[in-house]
Amino acid sequence: MSMAEFNDAPLFSCRNCRNPIALRHDLLSKSFIAKSGQAYMFAHAMNVVLGQTEDKKLMTGLFSVGNIYCSKCGQELGWKYIRAYDAKQSFKEGRFIIEKARILKEYST
Repeated sequence: MSMAEFNDAPLFSCRNCRNPIALRHDLLSKSFIAKSGQAYMFAHAMNVVLGQTEDKKLMTGLFSVGNIYCSKCGQELGWKYIRAYDAKQSFKEGRFIIEKARILKEYST
């Protein structure tokens, strides 16, 4: 994918290899915490590989999650919520949490 395909919309790329990972308009929240600190929730992600799914106890409850990795360089980026065991947290299902320290915000030129 070339930067021109994104019609001047800001996007987030893998910090390691600059592979496009998510579009700015898919950003839902900046108020998540991950291993490296601040993380963002996205409605969609691209060019990622989903790892094995496992149940994890996170700050807001028990979830089935899978780590996500850059499809180009293999860098771990965050995780995808597969299932929320608490119905109040079900809005997170299918969403992606990507660590801010692992991505760059870019603009096409």
